[in-house]
Amino acid sequence: MRRTVLSVLFLCSFCVGSWAQVPAENSLLWEITGPGLSKPSYLFGTIHLICPTDFSLSDSLKSTLARTQQVALEMDMDDPGMMAGMMKAMNMTAGNELKKLVTGPEYERLGQFFKDSVGIGLAMFERAKPFVLMGPLFNSVLDCQPQSYEMALVELAGKQKSEVIGIETLEEQMAIFDTIPYKDQAKMLLNLIDSLPAAKKEFKSLVALYKAQNINELYRMTMKSEFGMEGNEEVMLFDRNRKWIPRMRKIANGKPTFFAVGAAHLGGERGVIALLRKEGYQVKAVR
Repeated sequence: MRRTVLSVLFLCSFCVGSWAQVPAENSLLWEITGPGLSKPSYLFGTIHLICPTDFSLSDSLKSTLARTQQVALEMDMDDPGMMAGMMKAMNMTAGNELKKLVTGPEYERLGQFFKDSVGIGLAMFERAKPFVLMGPLFNSVLDCQPQSYEMALVELAGKQKSEVIGIETLEEQMAIFDTIPYKDQAKMLLNLIDSLPAAKKEFKSLVALYKAQNINELYRMTMKSEFGMEGNEEVMLFDRNRKWIPRMRKIANGKPTFFAVGAAHLGGERGVIALLRKEGYQVKAVR
């Protein structure tokens, strides 16, 4: 009995300790201090594509970035070889083709949608991993010509002559989509075009949470999305968060760094902020 009580107390203290690491404040920008860091580094949550009317780079963000010596994005977005690498890594393995993953009518529906709503044919994407096709579809979801926080940060880094680096490589990121069955990816693609009004409504809610800087609600909504992870949270989110921590430590130990990753990576007990805190870093919201 005594052993059972002690076990319960241990588990309760463990759970409380884990949740104590979860960020409570609403903020997209965080200061990182702690072991091995002579100067603070910073962490910013991005949304990869957003309409210009919702896009904003605060003075606080700009002044914070100016105090760092390099920008670390999920991938090195100013690598001149990135486009060639993307073309090489975007195709499915083992000779797979899109028309083999869906029925004839589904393929026709996809082709017609891309022709009418995206303005391009499917021929150039025939061997591409279905997730790659999600990119062109975002214009239809957003109803605008989207802007990219990552490219804006690359531009700011260039103005202050800061190096831009990647936390992971293009090959690593594209390899993720080889671990998710291609047929499942094609199903998500069809689900998106068949449920476009619902997708627009959901994305509008995500943008509202992003602008409110509510990273925990944004994380929870991302987990529940019908158009995102769909059971692939481990490989798309949690595994990457875990792998990033030692890399971020090494990068920040070298020089003060402005880290910028998708905002869904920040919240929750397995998010980047909680994991950094478990490693002994102080991660504080920047207002």
